[in-house]
Amino acid sequence: MNQHITSIVSKYFGLFASKAFYPWFQHIVNQSYVSLMGLDMSEFHAPSSYKTLNKLFTRHFREPRNFSSNESDFISPCDAYISECGDLDGDIALQIKGMTYRISELLGEHFSQVEKSRLMGGQFMNFYLSPKDYHRYHIPIDLIILKAVHIPGKLYPVNNPSLNKRLNLFVENERVVLACETQENKHFYMVLIGALNVGKMQISFDSSIQTNASVQQVQSYNYKSLSLKKGEDFGCFEMGSTVVIISEPDLLELNISSGETVRFGQNIAKLK
Repeated sequence: MNQHITSIVSKYFGLFASKAFYPWFQHIVNQSYVSLMGLDMSEFHAPSSYKTLNKLFTRHFREPRNFSSNESDFISPCDAYISECGDLDGDIALQIKGMTYRISELLGEHFSQVEKSRLMGGQFMNFYLSPKDYHRYHIPIDLIILKAVHIPGKLYPVNNPSLNKRLNLFVENERVVLACETQENKHFYMVLIGALNVGKMQISFDSSIQTNASVQQVQSYNYKSLSLKKGEDFGCFEMGSTVVIISEPDLLELNISSGETVRFGQNIAKLK
C-alpha cells in the first residue's frame, strides 16, 4: 500500500517542525504558534526555550500535575475535548453525533472475535487533542499492556468538521491499539489515532513502533508483564489528534459528558 497524500503532507510538515532554526527565527516561529493557537504555557517553560516547533508540541510539564491516588479513580489520559462518550450499542460507537463506526473495525484483524465480543455493550470515550493542547498522553489507571497493534492508514484531520463529513474516519486513519488489563483482570483498549500534520505517535515503552513511516503492513507486538502505573507518561502525538478508550461492560462508571473539556489527571470515571 502506497502512502496516502495526507501522510506525505504530514511528513513534510514534520520535517519543518523538527528543524532547529537560528534562535532568533525559532523564537518567532514558536511565539507565533503560541499566539495563533492560544496555548496556555503557564505549566511549561517559555516558548523560546524549545529548540524546534516539535519540541514545543511535545513539551513536558515544569512540575508534575497532581491526580488522585485512589485505585478506583480512572483519570483522563490527556488534555482534550470529549467529542463523544457513552455506552456502546452492541459493537457500535459514535464518532460524533450522527456518525457511527464499529469497534471491531477500529481494533482491526489482529484481535480475535472473543476479545472483541467482550466489549459488546461496554463504554467508549473519544478524546480530541487540538493543536493548542498539551500533546502527551498518560496511563489512566494501574494496568498491564498485553499487546500493541500498529495499523497504518491515512492521516485525515480529526476535528469536528472532519468527523461530521467523513464516515469511518477513525477506522481509516493510522492508529496504534493498546490492549490493557486492570488489576481485576478486566479489559479495555486505548486507541491512539493519527491526524494531519507530522502524524507521528511516540510510544515510549516500545521504540520499535514507528508511525507515519515506510512500514505499511499491520504490526503486532505482544508483551509479558508490562506493568504501567497511573499517571505515567507513555508518549505523545506530534501535533493534535485523538485517543479513544473502549471498555468492557461493568468496568467503568463514566462521570463526563460529550462536549466537555477535560485535563490530564482529572477523574473521569470510577472502576465498578
